[in-house]
Amino acid sequence: MSARDLVEGEAMIDDDDDEELVDDYEGEPGEGAPIKRREQYNDSSEEEEDDDDEEAERAVREGFIDDDDEELEGRAERRREKRKRRRQEREREDEHLDEEDLELIGELHPGMQAPVAAESKFKRLKRGHKDRDHPQPSHGIDDIFNSDEDEEEPPAEYGRYRRHMHEEMGDFIEEDTFSDEEQRDQEDLEVARPARPGLSALGAPDAAGLDENALEDMRAAFGDGNEYGFALDMEDQEEEQEVVQEKHLDLKDVFEPSQLAEKMLTEEDNQIRLTDEPERHQIARAPYRHVVLTEDQFREEAAWISNLMLLKKRLDPDLREPFQRAVAKVLEFLVTDDWEVPFIFQHRKDYMIHAVKVPVDDDDDPDRDPGTAYTTKAEKLLNMTDLWDIFDHDLKFRALVDKRNTIQRTVDNLHAIGEIDDPVVAEMLPAASTMEELQDVQDYLHFQYAAQLRDLARTDDASGGPSRRRAAGRSFFERVRNARAYGLVRACGITADAFAQNALKAGRRQYTEDPAESPEAVADGLCDTDFASADHVTKAARAMFAEEMVMSPKMRKVVRQAYYMNGAVDCIRTEKGLRRIDEQHPYYEFKYLRNQQLSDIARQPELYLRMLQAEAEGLVDVRVRFDRLDHFRQRLYPDLESDNYSELADAWNRLRRESLDLALGKLERLIHRGVKENIRQECENHVARECRDAFSQRLDQAPYKPKGMVLGTVPRVLALSTGAGIVGRDPIHWAYVEEDGRVLENGRFTDLSVGGDPADRHVPDGRDLDALAELVRRRRPDVIGVSGQTPETRRLYKLLTEAVDRRDLRGAPYTDDRDAEITDRLEVVIVNDEVARLYQHSERAARDHPGFAPLTRYCVALARYLQSPLREYAALGRDVTSLPLQPGQQLVAPELLQRQLETALVDMVNLVGVDLNEAVGDPATANLLPYVCGLGPRKAAHLLQIVHLNGGVVTGRAALLGVHTQYPAVGVKVWHNCASFLYVDFETADPDADPLDNTRVHPEDYDIARKMAADALELDEEDIKAETDENGAGAIVRKLFREEAQDRVNDLILEEYAEQLERNLNQRKRATLETIRAELQQPYEELRKPFAPLGTDAIFTMLTGETTATLAEGMVVPVSLKRIADDHIDGRLDCGVDALVPEAELTDRYDLPARALYAPHQTVPAKVLFLNRKTFTCTVSLRAEQVQRPTAGGSGRAGSRRAPGEWDERQEQRDQAALQAETPRGERAVRVIKHPLFRPFGSAQAEEFLGSQARGDVVIRPSSKGPDHLAVTWKVADGVFQHLDVLELDKENEFSVGRTLKVGGRYTYSDLDDLIFNHVKAMAKKVDEMTLHEKYQEGTRDATYAWLNTYTKANPRRSAYAFCIDPKHPGYFFLCFKAGEQAPLHSWPVKVIPQGYELQRNPYPDMRALCNGFKLLFTNMQATRRR
Repeated sequence: MSARDLVEGEAMIDDDDDEELVDDYEGEPGEGAPIKRREQYNDSSEEEEDDDDEEAERAVREGFIDDDDEELEGRAERRREKRKRRRQEREREDEHLDEEDLELIGELHPGMQAPVAAESKFKRLKRGHKDRDHPQPSHGIDDIFNSDEDEEEPPAEYGRYRRHMHEEMGDFIEEDTFSDEEQRDQEDLEVARPARPGLSALGAPDAAGLDENALEDMRAAFGDGNEYGFALDMEDQEEEQEVVQEKHLDLKDVFEPSQLAEKMLTEEDNQIRLTDEPERHQIARAPYRHVVLTEDQFREEAAWISNLMLLKKRLDPDLREPFQRAVAKVLEFLVTDDWEVPFIFQHRKDYMIHAVKVPVDDDDDPDRDPGTAYTTKAEKLLNMTDLWDIFDHDLKFRALVDKRNTIQRTVDNLHAIGEIDDPVVAEMLPAASTMEELQDVQDYLHFQYAAQLRDLARTDDASGGPSRRRAAGRSFFERVRNARAYGLVRACGITADAFAQNALKAGRRQYTEDPAESPEAVADGLCDTDFASADHVTKAARAMFAEEMVMSPKMRKVVRQAYYMNGAVDCIRTEKGLRRIDEQHPYYEFKYLRNQQLSDIARQPELYLRMLQAEAEGLVDVRVRFDRLDHFRQRLYPDLESDNYSELADAWNRLRRESLDLALGKLERLIHRGVKENIRQECENHVARECRDAFSQRLDQAPYKPKGMVLGTVPRVLALSTGAGIVGRDPIHWAYVEEDGRVLENGRFTDLSVGGDPADRHVPDGRDLDALAELVRRRRPDVIGVSGQTPETRRLYKLLTEAVDRRDLRGAPYTDDRDAEITDRLEVVIVNDEVARLYQHSERAARDHPGFAPLTRYCVALARYLQSPLREYAALGRDVTSLPLQPGQQLVAPELLQRQLETALVDMVNLVGVDLNEAVGDPATANLLPYVCGLGPRKAAHLLQIVHLNGGVVTGRAALLGVHTQYPAVGVKVWHNCASFLYVDFETADPDADPLDNTRVHPEDYDIARKMAADALELDEEDIKAETDENGAGAIVRKLFREEAQDRVNDLILEEYAEQLERNLNQRKRATLETIRAELQQPYEELRKPFAPLGTDAIFTMLTGETTATLAEGMVVPVSLKRIADDHIDGRLDCGVDALVPEAELTDRYDLPARALYAPHQTVPAKVLFLNRKTFTCTVSLRAEQVQRPTAGGSGRAGSRRAPGEWDERQEQRDQAALQAETPRGERAVRVIKHPLFRPFGSAQAEEFLGSQARGDVVIRPSSKGPDHLAVTWKVADGVFQHLDVLELDKENEFSVGRTLKVGGRYTYSDLDDLIFNHVKAMAKKVDEMTLHEKYQEGTRDATYAWLNTYTKANPRRSAYAFCIDPKHPGYFFLCFKAGEQAPLHSWPVKVIPQGYELQRNPYPDMRALCNGFKLLFTNMQATRRR
């Protein structure tokens, strides 16, 4: 019989035949051959599929119940069943002996006869091709011997088949097994499996009725069953893999945690997204979730915050109590109600205003009752910034309470173990109002009760508490406290706490008592083993008393208060700063700064932060010291000394003063660190607030208003720019942007120059001027925006202005007050480009406009800035901190600056509001959603996702809560915060639309608004009911709008409404009523200020990068000379400003013409005499007398601008003398050249300076070869620098630069700029070309050799070559080659020259020519060798 017959025969057996076979076998177990089940030939996947099918059918019947928990339970149940079946089958196979085993046992024991088994009816089946598509499970103990496909299947065993049928047919066949079989079944299930490391049947003497000797023989023949344990382990691993495969994959299983955090997809982000609490509140309060404030603490917090804010507010004394009530109410809104700052400011404004009715004296009407005439005097107590400060102070107070609670738990533990009741802690802990004061109490506890705290730590360790570092042994002060020497401390007659109370001038004065004996006598009587002499006792007592003063919370409070009152800041230069900070260095402003009071620092926070930055660089040492400390010490002595007059009292007072002196030294060092850090934090906060104010001003701009339109109308914009190019030489990129933000057209212009007058035809118009005019007439933009990165933008602005005037280019028509259609000439505006500069190279720009050039994207950003500055700033995200807002902002912690700028965005976005349906379809508008009150980036994205699931359109504010929609987008609390700042356009055709959803009116005030509308329409209750019953709740307001009767609300007396609401509902709504009245007249009116064009100084700074601090009249700056005439010189500053040198300022030498003194492209120092920021021009002087006397900026002596005593002139003079003395006698002075790239460096300094810069950067420095040489160092690669020797010819004098410069004897240049551009920069470009070539190899020559060997081994018949750098010879590369696998390695040097490369003394202009030249040289060399 063939294998095909076996397969077909097996397939033809149906279920009925199987049942017959089972019944026959069950009935007569001793007869016939056991038949192996079909399931044995296949794996258990069929059973699983059956199970899955049954479960699927059941799910269909039950209505597709989608329950994750039930699905997981079902999977777990299937896995358990599968494991159970496999375990039972293994146990039965392990427990049962096959036929050959029984025959062998029968030979050894004739009494045991094996059953006669017929030949198996079926052969073992091969797995079909279907199983080849899936990984096969490893062979277990069941089929370890079945690897041979030609071997027949052993007969099936009795127990295995019987037990399977008992499980499978239990519901159909009546149970007829005997009790002993049931017991064996139970034993098989419970005993066989745990004995897995070996076969339990082979290990028990009575397993098969064998004695010990027979069992040993059997083990010798067959083993003990452990030989194939590895197969069982493999099967377990397979099961574990299956479990892993079935396990549900989470995002954290696929992505890195950093990626999830960046995309806000972590578990914490999901929790924030779904929790019904404002997102910003959740993030800010996350560290203090466990802190729950009691009512007393809440009142304490209100008073604490009020006191902090009153220090900076100038309020009348009678307003202090209303101010505290306002702060308490705002705290209640923030903490209890979870309302965010914009909601409180917009809808709870009445609680921040103190209104008082003041009687009006009316002398004209003496009959008027004085009580009937009054006016309301309102004082605004809190503004929006104050609300954000209260929010920040709330977080700080929670941190304060958290630390206080921790200390209180320590105090409670101490009290529990030792009945400790310290009055100092009891008094100072509740009164502590700063972190420093709490730290003082904690330090006091650890000093006073160190032994008890160690016992507590041991108790916690013994009870399994958190692991702590083992406490150290007893300290010196504990030894003193436990020794007799502490008696001398008590003998001082006053405690440290009592002395501090006297110094604070708080409470009753504590008097000091003198002992009857002198300190020496008392000390002599207190000697013991720890302190054996009176001198030792005195020293120990003095140190102990001083330490008790240092650790006293009250004493620290005394010194800290005095420190802030008398603190002074000194800036001491270090040895490194002595040489690094010269007069041109920006840090020279404070190099010798002294005696700066803390009040002076508060007025210059940016200066203090720069000082700290210089300290971090190791250039200065910033010292905050206690000014007039001796005076303070003298003032403290009377509070410590006794009032007695005697030698004995003097001796004791001397000991007390010595202790105080020692304590003050420690306290000064201790408090110094905290004071210095607190000043830094205050300065950072001050600069961050200044940045916030500046940013708020930029945000507070409506879109550019087209002429004839209302404020808030979005314009159509045509934006143009040359970037950093030159007008007339470089192309002018442009983009036209519609009011909806779409870019409809873009392109480039080359020549927009305007010719002469129409009568003068000698100067024609530029060839692109007609195209510009045609574009304007076709698109009708409302404004033309211009910007750039150089002063050339000013020329483009003038060209466009002239083109508009000459061609009479006009914007879109509009109607005036007389309904006449008119048009105005287009306005050309220079646009702030700070956002455009960040946008043009960003990923967002590439995603928005992938086919645009960067400069075109720049124009798009300019146009959109004119359309909405707020949207452009909001789209920056975290890049908003890159905006230049205030000097010194880079010294502020990025997190602090980001938080401050975010609050400014939140304020302005909520003032303007967001059109919800527009945000759903417009990404630019969607960028505003994270700043909406109550939302954030996570909740905003979730809201948009839910809106899309609900159909993509929001019909009303209530829909966000799930009203008439499938899913709610936000929770009730978040909706309460954001509802009034998300508006939905009112559609008059929609009968269900509520007009109030398009206003700033909050849904909680809709009833009030409807009542006001009804009163304005003079509707009675019946009319209101009839209108609302017919047209819905919004019918009254719709009627008001339909009849255009909005102005009638001005006739309403809102004071009466407000009084009625406060009387009946206890709600203060006076300011809210004003908002409702305004919104009923003009919904969501534009409240931002009009678009503010840039001023002259702002344009100058934007296009040049220079501010009034960096470029001003009187400064000395480098000027590049362009044109030289006999009566003047034209030049240009580095920033692009044109410079003019008049004839009188050319030189002090009148015997030589200007052409003999100066050359074109020469860079010389010049003093700015006049600067015109509007025209980007300046007048400068080249006279040495003027250049040597700068009068402004950092070039002047910083000390001359300081008050007496604030600048250490003596130290400055000593340092200058020391630096001059370092120059050896007879050595010439260091040469100085007025060039921006010149540095007085040596070669090592130049390499260090260029180490972090880019390839091709240059340093010009003095040469050691003499006054007619210069050295030029440029960076070839990382760690590789080339030093060029420059020979100067035709020198006017020893210090001037030669008119002819030679490099290497081959290359000649006219000046340094010519040399740098045509020599160094040219070689740098060739180095770039080399390193970017496909044949270039990173690494050393040995690494390149290794690559060549590997390549030729892989390609034995091919030759290979590659380039690599030669670090030992800067400016050279290696050309490494190998002509086949057996050929030797060779390398030729390649020299970089300005014109290209040089190989074997042959020049090549580029890499292609170099490679071809190398091949030709190598071919010729090979041909020569063959000859």
